Amino acid sequence: MSKELIRLSDCSMAFDGEVVLNNINLYFNDKEFLTLLGPSGCGKTTTLRIIGGFLKPTSGDVWFDGVRINDVPPHKRAVNTVFQKYALFPHLNVFDNIAFGLRISKGRGVPKPDRKEIERRVMEMLEVVSLKGFEYRDVSALSGGQQQRVAIARALVNQPKVLLLDEPLGALDMRLRKDMQNELKRIQQAMDITFIYVTHDQEEALAMSDTVVVMDGGRIQQIGTPEDIYNEPRNAFVADFIGESNIVDGIMHEDGVVEIFGRKFKCLDGGFAPMEPVDVVIRPEDVDIVDINQGMLKGLVTNITFKGVHYDIIVDFKGFKWLIQTTDFCPVGSKIGIKIDPDGIHVMKKSEYSGKFGDYSSYSEEYDEISNVDYEPEEEPNAEEEIYE
Repeated sequence: MSKELIRLSDCSMAFDGEVVLNNINLYFNDKEFLTLLGPSGCGKTTTLRIIGGFLKPTSGDVWFDGVRINDVPPHKRAVNTVFQKYALFPHLNVFDNIAFGLRISKGRGVPKPDRKEIERRVMEMLEVVSLKGFEYRDVSALSGGQQQRVAIARALVNQPKVLLLDEPLGALDMRLRKDMQNELKRIQQAMDITFIYVTHDQEEALAMSDTVVVMDGGRIQQIGTPEDIYNEPRNAFVADFIGESNIVDGIMHEDGVVEIFGRKFKCLDGGFAPMEPVDVVIRPEDVDIVDINQGMLKGLVTNITFKGVHYDIIVDFKGFKWLIQTTDFCPVGSKIGIKIDPDGIHVMKKSEYSGKFGDYSSYSEEYDEISNVDYEPEEEPNAEEEIYE
């Protein structure tokens, strides 16, 4: 069983009277890779800075290994931080950049190591971050990914219990970001310590994390494993922020039966009141295109974009635009049927985010249709009510 290492209890933060963190309750386990995920201004970096000691919460408590640390300054916490801007010393080589923290007193009650110990630990870190042989290299001669690994090594060489990472991959190109995602996870497992990672990139969060904390408006929206967050979003914000989603209004008739677009579909969800209004999430990859006469719903293809391994298809269902991801080519203007298995339909409670997401009417290429006076989405005729398998 994992041991709790850090806890934020009823933590709030306000700047000039504006609340940016609203009564957060959150704990972090030892040796866990946890990601704080959300859009700009959601409170994730503020949370990280409170843990690091750079900010003191307006109210609430911060606990580290059972000890309240609200008033403990950053240099006395067993925590180090890697920022998006690596802040390496340009006049020092790789070895001296990494060794810098060992050569000054950190105020943690640990004696400053001697020269041999410094050399041993720096060389150990160079091996961990796959930079062995680079110790005397000028940091300005390194690539972005190499500089990032030097910054990580510098933070880890002091043997913190927790490493905080504030969007450290933001300055890298896409290919290098993907490589460094794997590298960061490998380093975390090799060091066997807690990583707390901040990002707005959902792919990074899903790829690296043991636990994902989705935030918006200074509040926690959902906590779970990457699989839980993706497959079982708690509300429309989480469903939309984590991957692409078609989010439609529904009515829960009974456990396992939900109505959308005036028709009943079988699903796997339950626990709702009879006839309760709900939000229904259907992921683009969970929709199968079938012959129009065999479709649970029938729609009109209004846009198609080739994405390499699949097509992104925008389909109009009674004026509501869905995104479908498929390997089948469907030309613009074609009428299609769709099939959705019960496990591809996820039902959520209505929330403050209901009605704000999930319609692809604003898809950029569709502005051409708006200006086309001849374009008229075809209304599907009413059909007898059925419960679809």
